Amino acid sequence: MGRSSSRWMELAWPWEEDLPGESSFPRSKIMPQNKLKIALVGQPNSGKSTLFNALVGLKAIASNFPGTTVEILRGRAFISGKPAEIVDLPGIYSLFAEDPAERVARDFLLTERPDLIINVIDASVLSRSLSLTLELAELEIPMVVVLNMADEAEHKGIRIDREKLSEILGVPVVLTVASRGVGLRELLSALPKAAVPKSPVYSPPVEKAISALLLPGKDSQEGPSFPPRFSAILRLAEGKDLPEGLKEELRCKGEEEPAWILAEERAALAHRIFREVARVERAKVGFREHLDDLLMHPIFGYPFLLLALFLLFFLTFKVGGALEGLLLPALEELSAWIREILGAGVLPEVLGGALDGLFAGIGIAIPYLLPFYLLLALLEDVGYLPRLGFLLDGLMHRLGLHGKSVIPLVLGYGCSVPAVLATRILEDERDRLLTAGLAVLIPCAARTVVVFGLVGRFIGPVAAFALYLGNILVVALLAYFLSRIFPAAGPGLILEIPPYRVPALRTTLGKTWLRLREFVKVAWPLLIVSSAILSLAQALGAERYLNLLALPFTFPLGLPVQTGVPLVFAVLRKELALLLLGQALGTENFAAVLSRGQMVVFTTFILFFMPCLATVAALGREIGWRRTGLVALGTTGLALLLGLLVRLFLRLF
Repeated sequence: MGRSSSRWMELAWPWEEDLPGESSFPRSKIMPQNKLKIALVGQPNSGKSTLFNALVGLKAIASNFPGTTVEILRGRAFISGKPAEIVDLPGIYSLFAEDPAERVARDFLLTERPDLIINVIDASVLSRSLSLTLELAELEIPMVVVLNMADEAEHKGIRIDREKLSEILGVPVVLTVASRGVGLRELLSALPKAAVPKSPVYSPPVEKAISALLLPGKDSQEGPSFPPRFSAILRLAEGKDLPEGLKEELRCKGEEEPAWILAEERAALAHRIFREVARVERAKVGFREHLDDLLMHPIFGYPFLLLALFLLFFLTFKVGGALEGLLLPALEELSAWIREILGAGVLPEVLGGALDGLFAGIGIAIPYLLPFYLLLALLEDVGYLPRLGFLLDGLMHRLGLHGKSVIPLVLGYGCSVPAVLATRILEDERDRLLTAGLAVLIPCAARTVVVFGLVGRFIGPVAAFALYLGNILVVALLAYFLSRIFPAAGPGLILEIPPYRVPALRTTLGKTWLRLREFVKVAWPLLIVSSAILSLAQALGAERYLNLLALPFTFPLGLPVQTGVPLVFAVLRKELALLLLGQALGTENFAAVLSRGQMVVFTTFILFFMPCLATVAALGREIGWRRTGLVALGTTGLALLLGLLVRLFLRLF
């Protein structure tokens, strides 16, 4: 199964002297300040981000969606009292894949060469996961294998001989349940024992081809950081420098491309290892499987989807409304008392405006954001959102989109920025462009504040839910027509469906706080400053110029001219449209100033209005600034058109 022990080498910690070893590959260089660099590598949805959070503190959102970690996350930790940098890489299925997120991980491993790899494996799919482990072994970097989700493997009736697997691979193997913190102490104890894995041995024709590429004159051209054997395998996978005779010998195995041959051999070897180390008992078909039959059914799954969406928005409205009812009256009284103390004048008005912004964040925004983010995290952690992706895959194809497009679109309900970044999982430029343009139309949490704080609060939750359904209909129709203008054959979606899990309270609350923190750190200060600027403009009489700037929108939509300022500031953050509306109108009782129709028109416009500045910046990086400009203009025109249609409809009916 493995080669001689000469390919096995103890890890030399940077703060200690190098231990002797016979590896032909030079040890990675010591990091500055004696800091060990540890890379977390694993397939998507293996629990890497959860383990990362457990090791360094909750600093990353662990998602059930494959491909949602598209950037490298770094954190600091102390291991055995010594400093270490923990790096969470995007999930990868192979070092030889062409997916953008997988290239990020591969490039990091080959250029930065960490001192140690923690290979995180989903123990419930051990056979499939070991293929990546065998690829990592060729990098000749000290490694520890973590069999995560050991509880799920046990639920499936899989019993793994950890010691036997450790003997075969030549590295320490640890069982963990990262979501509950089980096995973390054992993992930390295993890190100093990390070793360079045994190199896998393939069939004679493949080994012969690898050896041929290791002959003198065939030295690595990729760079000094590439191990010679890995460099040879990489050239073999690419079909480079392979003698014609060996090509013919490899073709006798039944495949034309050497890359496919290597993948098949790794899969077969991984399966043989699995059979040696695992015993599978027949698992009973339980409640989870029957539930999946309903939730992912091509017909019955959609009523459950509508029910889930209705509960999400209804509970957000009820909980948010209750919190707002508790906080807002007290804050309004406190604001009036402080304004009375400040007195009259320009400076007191500016300070009072800043105070209004501070209290609006507490009394209006947070009451709706908190339950929305909490419920979204629960749906994600319990495992429903990935099933939603599977359910909607067929619909995506009928609309002319790639199956993977469902992932960014669903993420858009939380925030448009990660939704845009998640389009990196799409290989085709046309798919990325269409999906990014549609993702910014999905009502994010900031727009949710406007929907429930205005329509939900003063008209009712049914009207708010109708706006969401209307948004879905518009996005679907737009996707259909755009895909006909830019036709392409969309490949199918291969989406891993994680098991149902009881959400860990700490993880769910931490994820909620991470998302809420974005509002606290970015939107709230922006709101305070914007409120102060608006108060200054009102005190100096300059407010009318801002309202004139928005007159091409407010006049045809039949909105009061004072709503122009909130619309202008909505370019910065969408929740500012609502939070500044009360200040612009002079009251938080919007029903006293706006008709129901005006509330619906105003909210419709905000739902489709151009993306906020943070999303514009993300779009610029992903699809280019010229296309971003077209998206901004297109969404603004769409918002105006839909606002006019809604106004006309409400006047007729």
